[in-house]
Amino acid sequence: MSVLADARVIEVDFSGDRAGTAPLTWGQRAMWNAIARTAPNDVYFNIGRLLPLGERGRVTELPALTSALAALMGRHEALRTVVGRGPGGPCQALADTGRLRLTVVEEPRPDRTADTAARLLEELRTTRFDYEGEWPLRAAAVCHQGRVTHAALVLCHLASDGQGAENVVRDLRLLVRRGSAGPRPPAGPLDLATAQHAPTGVRRSERALAHWETFYRTMPPTMLPRQVAEPRTPRFWSGRLVSGALAAATDVLAAEHRVSGSTILMTGMAALVAAEGGHQVAAMMPIVGNRTAADRQGMVAMLSQDAPFLLDLSGAELFTDLLPRGWDAAMAGYRAASYDPVAWEALRERVGRERGTPVHPYCCYNDQRFHERPPVPGPPPGPAELREAQRRSEFGFPATEDQLGCRYCVHVTEERGTLAVMLTADTAYLPPESIRAHLEALEEVVVESACGAPPPVGELPALLGRAAASRRTASEPAR
Repeated sequence: MSVLADARVIEVDFSGDRAGTAPLTWGQRAMWNAIARTAPNDVYFNIGRLLPLGERGRVTELPALTSALAALMGRHEALRTVVGRGPGGPCQALADTGRLRLTVVEEPRPDRTADTAARLLEELRTTRFDYEGEWPLRAAAVCHQGRVTHAALVLCHLASDGQGAENVVRDLRLLVRRGSAGPRPPAGPLDLATAQHAPTGVRRSERALAHWETFYRTMPPTMLPRQVAEPRTPRFWSGRLVSGALAAATDVLAAEHRVSGSTILMTGMAALVAAEGGHQVAAMMPIVGNRTAADRQGMVAMLSQDAPFLLDLSGAELFTDLLPRGWDAAMAGYRAASYDPVAWEALRERVGRERGTPVHPYCCYNDQRFHERPPVPGPPPGPAELREAQRRSEFGFPATEDQLGCRYCVHVTEERGTLAVMLTADTAYLPPESIRAHLEALEEVVVESACGAPPPVGELPALLGRAAASRRTASEPAR
């Protein structure tokens, strides 16, 4: 039964300092294009967050939440910005006043409030946004005896990336508890668009696109070029590996080779997808937050964009030989992660015409951690400890999708020292048993490298083949 069936709605009036219109920022335009490629399955991009407000005996009255939401909408211009239609295409339209709908659900049982909030969040998250007619924030509250226990928030990805969503949750908590979240961010998406479309912004984009042109001219036309199976229904399956061994082994390698753990994981997945496609060069597009500037830290905005990551496997004997190359490729790519998506698409199409074939990796990497946990103090785990931890790893197929714009999409998260790596793939190019093989091969490669026995790069195709052969009967995914 729908949680929303018994909900009531409160209208929350809000106001801000200004209104206006501007072209889409680069991040907004990149997401707008991604939504167009993925619709009607664009709910995939919606960002959901759950905020407990009744923990440790605290009490939150509903008026306190509505006041905090009104202040939140006034504080962050992105939350009162919708997509409009301008003479040159889509634009952003900022409102100075409006009303936010707050959905309220009363849960009579105190032991069920968290479950009800999770179900409510999922219902709101899996409903498409009206990008022109709906505020990019959906807010809901679960109450017990009239008092708020949880707030559920869903953000449209046009308005915010993952770090921006964390800023929203942090600020709402502060506004509820203290009545203030500190000084407002100095700029918003309107200012960002003005700067990006100015001559200095255009020149910055051109410098980034010069790096992208090298990427497009050097990479294989695509990483998974051959359809190898009939696609499943739904077509895209997500495999998820949860591994404490992978977390510990990544820490060992990061300290030994002086690279980040994220670079190790991306290098591993890039090497494996290259082995799958029969390439000596791996092309992957990591998603980069673009928040190094101080004035962007507290901003709610869609700042993330793809970066070019090009890894040359030729001449590398062992997997660990790839780690310095992966670090250099990542750093170069991150510097080219802010650019005009319209010019970027035109560049890719032009290079494709000149090469005589479309070019696109259809292969992406998204490390969703906002910071990397420092290694556990003390001596690093030894081989026996790592291999024992590996036996406790868990794998499953938690989700499927009908439509995505990618063939090989990696997401990394971490909780309490355990890594979770999820690979969502097009089953026509990577069947379910191969999805599992790639994740288990990543763990094998990283753990064995941390144990002092890094696999030869030339043996990665055989490693994938053995892993896939042992997994021909894949578990059914969650629906």
